[in-house]
Amino acid sequence: MSVRTWLATASTYSASVLAWVRFASTTAPGDIFIAHSLSAPWLISVQHAGVAREFGPSTLPGPGASTQVFLNLTELHRAIARTYQLSVSLPQLPLQSFEGQTEALPRETEADRVVIARVGQDIFRQALMEYWNGTCPLTGITDPALLRASHIVPWAECENDALRLNVYNGLLLSSLWDAAFDAGLVSFTQEGVPIVSSSLSSHAAEALGLNTSPVLERLTPQHDSQLKRHREKHKLTERGT
Repeated sequence: MSVRTWLATASTYSASVLAWVRFASTTAPGDIFIAHSLSAPWLISVQHAGVAREFGPSTLPGPGASTQVFLNLTELHRAIARTYQLSVSLPQLPLQSFEGQTEALPRETEADRVVIARVGQDIFRQALMEYWNGTCPLTGITDPALLRASHIVPWAECENDALRLNVYNGLLLSSLWDAAFDAGLVSFTQEGVPIVSSSLSSHAAEALGLNTSPVLERLTPQHDSQLKRHREKHKLTERGT
């Protein structure tokens, strides 16, 4: 990592000047800036626009696109780890990695296309593992063997590689939820509330835990258009099918 000290006026706090330390990763885009003062605990200012959007709006001054306050080192460390996870998973890094790994591969036969798709799906899965912190948001399952990288708009139906490799076109689901989602037996509202097809059996609904009304958290407006396509494709509304 490279480090550079930056100064920024911070009228929000009693200290008139904060010393920002800049960190640049060799594997993730977007620098982060960290500052500390007696009156302001710990602050992180992130440069990556996508990470800033995930963290939410901020009115705090800082050298990055979004500046957040953390009360202690534990919260600070979690924020740094989350910043890295988002930086390596959000567009356009997975797409750039895919293009770099497949640039020299042949594309003449169906077998060639299968190989290329497999490379892309591996990259996509890793991006989803980072974005969703290796956890199915509906079940809490963290066993990698039981987690599936679920495309919202299927790979074959995507108009371009940018959508195929877009982390906002995916969900990290346990195998049972993935099968139900892929078959169109369940979908989600923009708020993450499950929508259930009338074709789903009561036994399957019980196995999915739908009686506990799980909510798919961490959805963003960037997921909306893909989820809308999924609902429309499977003719699912908030009333089901």
